[in-house]
Amino acid sequence: MAALHQSQIRSLPLLARGKVRDMYAVGDDKLLIVASDRISAFDVILDDPIPGKGQVLTELTSFWLDKLAHVVPNHSTGIAPEDVVAADERDQVAGRAVVVKRLKPILVEAVARGYLIGSGWKDYQATGAVCGISLPAGLKQASRLPEPIFTPAAKAEVGAHDENVDFERVVAEVGQDMAEQIRSITLRLYSEASAYAAGKGIIIADTKFEFGLDAAGALHLMDEVLTPDSSRFWPADQYAEGGSPPSFDKQFVRDWLETQPWDKTPPAPRLPAEVIEKTAAKYREAVTRLTS
Repeated sequence: MAALHQSQIRSLPLLARGKVRDMYAVGDDKLLIVASDRISAFDVILDDPIPGKGQVLTELTSFWLDKLAHVVPNHSTGIAPEDVVAADERDQVAGRAVVVKRLKPILVEAVARGYLIGSGWKDYQATGAVCGISLPAGLKQASRLPEPIFTPAAKAEVGAHDENVDFERVVAEVGQDMAEQIRSITLRLYSEASAYAAGKGIIIADTKFEFGLDAAGALHLMDEVLTPDSSRFWPADQYAEGGSPPSFDKQFVRDWLETQPWDKTPPAPRLPAEVIEKTAAKYREAVTRLTS
């Protein structure tokens, strides 16, 4: 499978390139979002793409948007991406792009955690709390929490880490009513997705959602949803407290980079073929297990 490191759509105005996605304007009210095969680690975009990664992210997001559409409206339009680009550009969008509503983004990442891992584990070790939410003493790394918690993050500039914030920061950003709506919907989305994934032998340890507002001010779910790039998926049969369980994401890449003499600034070391293939296989396994 040929990898796409960067799309080159010339029939539409380019708006932005993120770590993974390229965004183009489709008129004044819609966007074409192309999920490339780029991969980042430690906030650095690597030179070596992961073949098929963009298709996995697109397929999984579409799957979850359909499954969770009863919880909250989302950015989907149902328009085929092949219909909005030139004929010679269709191979760049097939299976990896979507045409979505153009929304006003809410500049808060809505994070739901069901397990104590990552930055949440670091916060807990330092303060006994995560984003201002006190947790019981004696929890271990990867412990399941008594109940899922809403732990928002302030979106950082490209190349910087998002910052965990408390609920009051969200209130200050969007107001009390909208903040409570975002928290309630985030926890419901996480709860329903976690229950489904558990039936497929996958633990969703945590995930982040992004929301936007339409012209009428209605809240919509947008961007990627419940993918290996925005969530921690753990195989249930390998889960244990006290360490970091294996995951269906770019952990192979991170682990290999940690063994290299690299200061985590661009450019990153070039990835060996074995690491690329193992990472691609993990992404494919996630989509196969969840959607089959």
